[in-house]
Amino acid sequence: MHIGADVSNATEKLEIIMGKGSLEKLAASSVLVLGCGGVGSNCIEALARGGVGKLIIVDHDTIAESNINRQAIAFHSTLGRAKVEVMEKMIHDINPSAVVVPLKQFILKENLSEFLDEHLPEVDYVVDAIDTISTKLALAEQVQQRKDMKLISSMGGGNKLRPECFRFADLKDTVNCPMCRIMRKEARKRGIEHLRVLYSCERPVSTTAKEGATRRERSDLGTASFIPPIMGQMIAGEVIKELTGINDALRSEGHFSPAEQVN
Repeated sequence: MHIGADVSNATEKLEIIMGKGSLEKLAASSVLVLGCGGVGSNCIEALARGGVGKLIIVDHDTIAESNINRQAIAFHSTLGRAKVEVMEKMIHDINPSAVVVPLKQFILKENLSEFLDEHLPEVDYVVDAIDTISTKLALAEQVQQRKDMKLISSMGGGNKLRPECFRFADLKDTVNCPMCRIMRKEARKRGIEHLRVLYSCERPVSTTAKEGATRRERSDLGTASFIPPIMGQMIAGEVIKELTGINDALRSEGHFSPAEQVN
């Protein structure tokens, strides 16, 4: 921070549109973000800039060159460093007073329940920005069991090019998303009735796998530089509006269409 800088200036524009009371709510809020990749890192950055007081960030990975096209923390200067370490530094550079809990660990369905038992009591909102479908499904099951757990789950952004096609919806109402299709099928098997997601209704762009690549390598799955950041920003915006009660006010004033009335 520059010497003589006024801390209040950092939130001045936010206060104009959201009000002082909303900023106080955000400063007292805690958000758990699972995954610091393309969606997660950009979501965390926006939450930090929005004044969220505590951020618990989870990722087991280190930054690779292939991350540079879409991740907020990926630069040539940060290659090889732990994602949560770089993310923590960025958060404190944005908001020095923020409380950050960086957890360099891999969350699996086998350890998820124990992890949530430890951290959920202090959390107001959970963001699922992970890639592993089995863990996403386990999270959805936990939401159904833990009625006080608020979650938004990010679906796939691979082979998508149209930001205007992103929607918040219940999983059962999604279309044109390969990840959602798998999630819907598995959710029915597990008796998962509801899951709030961000997904794209755009049909995936057709691509060609590299010659000799195995199906497991997913060499046909590409990511545009602008898609994961937009997804992360949208999720952060939704979390901020939920934490402050702004979404409730907008609903009561008729700003949402029936299709957008997703709890």
